[in-house]
Amino acid sequence: MSFNQIDRRDGARIKQQLISSKSGEIVPKEEIVKGYEFAKDQYVLFTKDEIKALEVAATYMIDINEFVPDGSVERIYFDKAYYLGPDKGGARAYHLLAQALKTTKRIGVGRYAVRGRQHLVMVRPKENGLMLEQLHFADEVRAFAEVPLEEVEVKPAELELAKQLIAQGARDDFDPKSYRDEVREQITAMIQRKVEGEDISIAPTEKVEHKIIDIMEALKASLNSADKRKPAQSTDAEKAKKPAKKKRAG
Repeated sequence: MSFNQIDRRDGARIKQQLISSKSGEIVPKEEIVKGYEFAKDQYVLFTKDEIKALEVAATYMIDINEFVPDGSVERIYFDKAYYLGPDKGGARAYHLLAQALKTTKRIGVGRYAVRGRQHLVMVRPKENGLMLEQLHFADEVRAFAEVPLEEVEVKPAELELAKQLIAQGARDDFDPKSYRDEVREQITAMIQRKVEGEDISIAPTEKVEHKIIDIMEALKASLNSADKRKPAQSTDAEKAKKPAKKKRAG
């Protein structure tokens, strides 16, 4: 959901201009070059031809370097996922690779160059075909050790309540269709109301107060709220206790 910047006075869209931070003047497009800051406010400049020479040539080919067990790549390295289809004349090799990966339960890891950049990628079987998952390089991922963690002792009673809460919300499978982007739906509905000429006023929201909570009380409250959300189901014994409805004489 993206919005444009508009001049309130005449409803026209605003255009951005590139201004020199030194002179404050508008810089013509032909005078703009790329530069790398190697020291404070000091840049080494590159022409378009030099930038083009630095860029990796786009091969549009996936070079697989190794095959590793499926599930051996940590999720933290995942970036984007794409569906792969065979090029003209490559259907046999495509299906052969898909079936071989599925049979051996392995995935291909390699490189892919496009748009002047090289990407680390993973190729894995998906249904009757293949998927390409773009990965982060190791130096792009920060270590979890950088997260400051306070040492605490988890009490057995707390752990038991937490396990009960997880058991109440446990499902055998993940169904993405059961989740919707409710914020997007609200914004879309609000936009439609504005298009139809309706004035919209939003009630101010109260500032959330952040305070330290008692973990045991919070777990108990979560369990109680989960119980209330469950639909009431009568057992066969309870059904037997209910009196049968009397038929009216016709």
